[in-house]
Parts: sequence; structure tokens; C-alpha cells
Amino acid sequence: MSYVSMRVKDAPHGEDDEAHEHPSERQYIKIAILLSIITFIEVAIYYIEALDSILVPALILLSAFKFIFVVSYFMHLKFDDKRLAWIFVAGLSLALGIFIGTWALMHYHEIVEYVDRML
Repeated sequence: MSYVSMRVKDAPHGEDDEAHEHPSERQYIKIAILLSIITFIEVAIYYIEALDSILVPALILLSAFKFIFVVSYFMHLKFDDKRLAWIFVAGLSLALGIFIGTWALMHYHEIVEYVDRML
């Protein structure tokens, strides 16, 4: 433990950091435009009544896609240690699992009826 603290204490600023390329302003603008388009699609899907049957899965998928872009570029996880990205993936997976489990509990009877009709 003392080795780590001595190393950080004695190292000049930035010497211990890994050099990596960050996105340019142009790339950030492209990503922001892409996120805006996805948000527009999410809002449009909500108001199109013909898509009610796939509303929740579509919104979850689009939100997960936006989450990946935000943490990858705006939080710089794409350029950091991959273990940090796995922490966010684990959190997203856990949240998605809890959401799906809660949804299944709330719609248990509908699911059972649907499965019975399929068999």
C-alpha cells in the first residue's frame, strides 16, 4: 500500500497517466446528433398506436443503446481500462434483469394465458 501512495506522491503530474486519443469536437457533435435522433425515435414510437405491442422492448433497446454511447464517449469509458466498462455493463444488465423480472411479476397471469394458448 505504501508503494502505491509513494509512487503517486513522487510522480510528476501526468507521468503515470496513459496517453490516449480523445474524440474531436466534431465527433462529439456527431454523437450528440445521433443521441438526439434516437430520442426523437423514442418519442415518435410512444405516439404511434400501431407500435403499442413493441413499445416497451423498443424503448428499452433504444435506451440501452443511448446508455452505451453516453458512457463510452461522454464519460470516456471507451478510452479507459476495460474493467471500468464491465462495471457499467454489469450495472446495466442488473437493472435490465430487475426491470424484466418486475414486469414479468406484474403480468404473470397474461404470460401464463399466452403460453397456454401457444401450447
